[in-house]
Amino acid sequence: MLVSSSISAKGLRLFTYPADSATNTGIAVIVCPGGSYCWHDMEHEGREVAQWLQSNGINAFVLQYRVATISAYCIGYRVIGLGNKYPNMLTDVEDALKYVYQHADSMHIDTTRIGVMGFSAGGHLTMMSYTHNRTAYKPSFLCPVYPVVTMRDKQYTHHRSRRGALGVWGQFNKTMRDSLSLEQHIPADCPPVFLVNCVDDPIVKYHNSEMLDSALTAQHIPHRYIQYRTGGHGFGASDEKGTEECRQWKNECLQWILNLNQ
Repeated sequence: MLVSSSISAKGLRLFTYPADSATNTGIAVIVCPGGSYCWHDMEHEGREVAQWLQSNGINAFVLQYRVATISAYCIGYRVIGLGNKYPNMLTDVEDALKYVYQHADSMHIDTTRIGVMGFSAGGHLTMMSYTHNRTAYKPSFLCPVYPVVTMRDKQYTHHRSRRGALGVWGQFNKTMRDSLSLEQHIPADCPPVFLVNCVDDPIVKYHNSEMLDSALTAQHIPHRYIQYRTGGHGFGASDEKGTEECRQWKNECLQWILNLNQ
């Protein structure tokens, strides 16, 4: 029977989906839903993802990290107030990793098998959970799905995510844009990465994932990149959204995680 619970402590909002004791693989995944750093798709990119992982013996944790909120994006209140922006969301994923590490024994989780998976802006945060991590609690694998990657390339940047992450004025700061452009910050010790997107994505241009693939290749990071022709954006773990082609990503990703952690 699938069960879940929520954790809300010191600003951390985490929804837990522990694997059944009979099927527990010892693997854990922190899930970061997308939403342009302005909201969260807690259904297709949150709950459904967690239940899919949980049903396959993987302990899942859906992170409701801090975002600008839709109202902040629309009315720009952060011009006169701080609001939520970088590094708030990075702090949240760091805190989530710390929580999972510190509760690993009681949940029968192997601390060498803790990963992060995210979608769209959540895919950007997924990569930052290692590339920008300021703590000792780091993921051992990463799964960005149709991720936002660059914040410096005028042609391919997803501007709403950049504004959500950096704020009304920060989005114009070249140093900040460069600092959050993942293709510039892949370290030589980056853990294995599973990357997937669709060429017909109308929201985040597919070139973002190609940039990340190239950066990972340049650093000789073990990774698998799958580029589907169709599927668009925002399908998450849905059995209805996207296309039959792109919905194959779940099986491919699951096998990659299980094989990686054997």
